[in-house]
Amino acid sequence: MTAEAEPRGIPFRALVPNAITAVALCMGLTGVSFAIGGEWEKALGSVVLAGVLDGLDGRIARLLRAQSRFGAELDSLADNIAFGTAPALILFLWSLQTAPRFGWIAALALAVCCALRLARFNARMDAAEQPHKSANFNTGVPAPAGAGLAFVPVYLWLITGNDLFRQWPLVMAWTLFIAMLMISSIPTYSWSSMRVRSSWRLFALAGIALVGAALIRAPWHTLALISAVYLVVIPFSLAGYAKVRRRRATAGGRASASPSTSASGAVPAQSRAAGPSGIGP
Repeated sequence: MTAEAEPRGIPFRALVPNAITAVALCMGLTGVSFAIGGEWEKALGSVVLAGVLDGLDGRIARLLRAQSRFGAELDSLADNIAFGTAPALILFLWSLQTAPRFGWIAALALAVCCALRLARFNARMDAAEQPHKSANFNTGVPAPAGAGLAFVPVYLWLITGNDLFRQWPLVMAWTLFIAMLMISSIPTYSWSSMRVRSSWRLFALAGIALVGAALIRAPWHTLALISAVYLVVIPFSLAGYAKVRRRRATAGGRASASPSTSASGAVPAQSRAAGPSGIGP
């Protein structure tokens, strides 16, 4: 009997997530192409579509069991281009190029800070090296969210038609602010780790459907509102992470006190009845 030949190559399902990532990269660069032609709505729409695809590729990879180191690296490179380089160039072409000297520097700051944020994430792939991640928080503003926030002046300009939002001092200050948020150590909520109670499931689905409809009917109003809500929620994420840290510190203190208590041989009866967690056996 001859041994059955092993199949060569990789299964097609393994290519699907990487193909989606590549399309997201292409959409980011396509946004730059539209910006060169002055088609600002299409430029922003391309980056927004890249963000949607970026949110799908990882989930599809897990669904198809097609995760790979190659896919992770490709995703990081695509994020750097679609949410760092492309938004920086779009903002430069839209407004920052009118700045006397520092417009290009502000655009570079956004692109570089996005790259640094992704490099920091890749260097700390293990959740144990990321205290925020282990608590279901992000460290700083994620790259797709940062790109969306960076476009807030463009949203407002498209909504109102007021050239005040296109003035380079305002756009430069805002761009630098978002760049700093991306590389900051501020804990922000990780939406992928959030859980919805079963009793609220239908309401959550209805809300998502309404947001999707609003994005189609009034995209710039909706994106501006989502950006405002995201910024307002950041202080709450700070408070939430501080609460998690206090809870961990309390649990760590109890764990370190347990060996000394056991060594002394004087364990209170109440503690023995409560069990290891302190709330009952």
